[in-house]
Amino acid sequence: MLRAVTSALAIARADWDRLANPPDAEFNPLVSHDFFRCLEESGCAVAKTGWTPRHLVLEVEGRIAGIAPCYRKGHSQGEYVFDYGWADAYGRAAGRYYPKMQVSVPFTPVTGPRLFARTEAERRELTSALIALCTEEEASSVHITFLPERDWEALGGKLWLKRTDIQFHWMNKGYASFDDFLGSLSSGKRKNIRKERASVGNAGIAMHALTGKDIAERHWDAFFDFYMDTGSRKWGSPYLNRRFFSMIGEAMSEHILLVIAERGGKPIAGALNFIGSHALYGRNWGAIEYHGNLHFETCYYQAIDFAIARKMPRVEAGAQGAHKLARGYLPQKTYSLHYLAHPGLQRAVANYLEAERAGIDQEQQALAAHSPFRQEQDF
Repeated sequence: MLRAVTSALAIARADWDRLANPPDAEFNPLVSHDFFRCLEESGCAVAKTGWTPRHLVLEVEGRIAGIAPCYRKGHSQGEYVFDYGWADAYGRAAGRYYPKMQVSVPFTPVTGPRLFARTEAERRELTSALIALCTEEEASSVHITFLPERDWEALGGKLWLKRTDIQFHWMNKGYASFDDFLGSLSSGKRKNIRKERASVGNAGIAMHALTGKDIAERHWDAFFDFYMDTGSRKWGSPYLNRRFFSMIGEAMSEHILLVIAERGGKPIAGALNFIGSHALYGRNWGAIEYHGNLHFETCYYQAIDFAIARKMPRVEAGAQGAHKLARGYLPQKTYSLHYLAHPGLQRAVANYLEAERAGIDQEQQALAAHSPFRQEQDF
């Protein structure tokens, strides 16, 4: 049996987490029931903001065997896989692109399971049900974004168009310290990073990496100020509200790394990261004072320090940002699948994506050729 529910709370936490984070797979806190619940209960991912929950549930013999976290959307904001051009083209052809169905973690460009099920057959059943839900909701399309390459390869095809993009991830090669990591870089890049880190200390800025019970409400107050200041200047309307940060602080503090930068005892910048079993996921950052290299230190170098200390295999630094390459973050592909109900739009987008994938391949090769690591390093 398949059904769509209107809240993550309509699905038992134990069932959701059993499928989203099975014990034999990497733990990803950003697909946990707690994270979705906080997004919805805080009012961030709700109908009022254009994110109407329509989570798909597959039941077999009375037991939940699959979940697709899905939202009916009236816009394309907060997704990081951009389809504004498709919406504009369809609109000019007298089509109605919105609403659409979005299978994703709202506001979160982090790869992870999107079809929570143990078998490929069950994941295929979920994709078929998503197409049926698209028809039922009178939506134009379904978009499954930042899913694992395995599912992208297995499920992509005639109905589900395949798209790629690039992010930058830092890979831990068993480094014993930050200096050990620096030793793997070319001389110029190594000197530049040392200079950047020193400039932050010379500005009288102290860094604090907080996790668990060390994170207090005053830290969330400060971080929200940073987030709103920087977010408002960058994209006009930040997605997350103050209540959300308190809620994740209460529900998920052991899976959070909050980096706070202080000058003269006053918090001036911060970066929010989530701690998985195999990766540190960089999410949001903000600052109320500008200092050269403060962004690099707060977001990238502190994350590397933490990952090395915890022996974590990688740091995923979020969407975009070729400047991350010079700081040891290498280009990695991300994957998405797209179903468009209108045959004409489907054909046009299919042709576009074929050319786009070739361009992404070329871009990744060009970026890799400018790796900051010494030539003898095998990465």
